[in-house]
Amino acid sequence: MTESNRIEYKRELTARLERTVVAFLNYHDGGVIYLGIEDDESVVGISDCDAVQLAVKDRLKNNILPSCLGLFDVIHEMRDGKDVVKIIVAGGSEKPYYLKKYGMSEKGCFLRVGSASEPMTVRMIEELFARRTRNSLTRIRSPRQDLTFGQLRIFYEEAGFELGDKFAANLELLSEDGAFNLAAYLMADNNGNSVQVAKYAGIDRVDLVESKEYGYCCLIKTCNQVLDRLEGIENRVINKITSTKRISRPLWNTVALREAVINAIIHNDYASDLVPKFEVFTDRVEITSAGIIHPGKEQNDFFAGYSMPRNKALMRVFKDLELVEYLGSGMPRILKIYPRDSYEFSSHFIRTAFPVDLEALSLEREVSGETPVGTRDKGLVDGLVDGLVESQRKILLLVLKNPSVSKREMADQIGISTTAVDKNIISLKSKGLLIRVGPDKGGCWEVLK
Repeated sequence: MTESNRIEYKRELTARLERTVVAFLNYHDGGVIYLGIEDDESVVGISDCDAVQLAVKDRLKNNILPSCLGLFDVIHEMRDGKDVVKIIVAGGSEKPYYLKKYGMSEKGCFLRVGSASEPMTVRMIEELFARRTRNSLTRIRSPRQDLTFGQLRIFYEEAGFELGDKFAANLELLSEDGAFNLAAYLMADNNGNSVQVAKYAGIDRVDLVESKEYGYCCLIKTCNQVLDRLEGIENRVINKITSTKRISRPLWNTVALREAVINAIIHNDYASDLVPKFEVFTDRVEITSAGIIHPGKEQNDFFAGYSMPRNKALMRVFKDLELVEYLGSGMPRILKIYPRDSYEFSSHFIRTAFPVDLEALSLEREVSGETPVGTRDKGLVDGLVDGLVESQRKILLLVLKNPSVSKREMADQIGISTTAVDKNIISLKSKGLLIRVGPDKGGCWEVLK
């Protein structure tokens, strides 16, 4: 048997094994890999067969996502009187499979083409992923079948609807075999799903003030609980009454915050067993949900509000109850207030970060009798050190107002190039006035006072 689209020979166990396995997992017929055989089909054998078999199993278990457990078998064979390891790989149903190290990208996804394992294009990855996730909640069987829906009925009655006897089928809460699916599980009165709301005393995750879980009930109720916490408690509104008008400013735009919370809950990838997380810092609120939005057209569609909903059954219920107006309406509302840079995409998560409104903070200090933010910070910068050029003073002011400010935002607000910003930052660091805390993405600046 010569090497082909289903057969691969390797002299020994190499670092490229996972790449070949991923290619076979993404191929409709799978394939077979032989260790201990040269490309020309001559048998050289494997010296320590048991150790190699264990190493193969461990590497495939830990280095490939989604999990390929149950999709491969590693066995020992004799060829020409020599030990050979045979790895049988089945075509997986959760394509695309990828190398955990590189994520769902062109460096991590491969497909068998002829006798080679070729990198997949972004378009191929997106198409395979869309097939896998489309209606996934409706196809996955609920871990429990003793579900009740009293809370969901109440929500529908309050919205002017009545759920009939066939509501489960009408709302797509049943799988193809008539059993309750994962969407039903999330809408049930009792389930194992919850979300976390955490509050910190600073701008990082060092000093946790409070962490509370909401859920284990109908997802609509969970969503309302999170909204009540963030809208009613954390997003405090600062009011000032003057002789001519009443001034009110919340820490975050209420419309954008509500849309971001609902989006995270509706579109979260619950099939991955990951749940949304909401974190409140002194300078921002962060919302993290599980999911993948690929660079390029898919991200552009996401920001335009054209992206396909991950969980159509959930979207249907949220729309019936008027928690969302119509498909894709949330993102344009958010982008009216906060820029695209508020969103960060990784291989498994989507994170939204809304900074605290500095004018609201200034108003709060003014109402409480403290010095407004701008005046205080300018005095602090002026007293740091002599010899700062104007652009360096402005950079420090921007950092004091928003520790998460990007270099591009510095350049735009100061009116200089990003190259000039880099040079000024190097100078400020050398003077011991500015440091970077955390990674380039997700970290922040700190002025050393």
